[in-house]
Amino acid sequence: MDERTCQLRNGIRLVVSADWMKRISRIDRETLKFILGASRSSHPNEFAGVLRAAGDMVKEVLILPGTLSSDESAVLRLRMLPIDPSACGTVHSHPSTSASPSGEDLVMFAKFGYIHIIAASPYDERSWKAYNHRGEEVILEVVG
Repeated sequence: MDERTCQLRNGIRLVVSADWMKRISRIDRETLKFILGASRSSHPNEFAGVLRAAGDMVKEVLILPGTLSSDESAVLRLRMLPIDPSACGTVHSHPSTSASPSGEDLVMFAKFGYIHIIAASPYDERSWKAYNHRGEEVILEVVG
């Protein structure tokens, strides 16, 4: 079984099997609406948050204290993340029309989480994409 180890604060290590990573396959429609609305409200700055899942579905976005954003980047202060087994990845916006990950995005994807969403302008249901921790595009079914 393929496993992924994540180093958390205070030396705590979290080991998660690849089987769990593959189970995130859906996103709640209301959660997606929140992501798109927050991205639109933050424009021209980037919006960023941590995704939380219940079972195989992304259900919530956690906004971390101390998150910084500008028109070029967003910085999540992951040390502010509570110990939360439902945290499964990140979400952020691009003020451009491209929902493709940058080099910096790919580095973040590899360090934290298993599912990542990028919402691009104009922040509608056709202008977002999801990626796995390797930066490969994945399809999330919108439900609800």
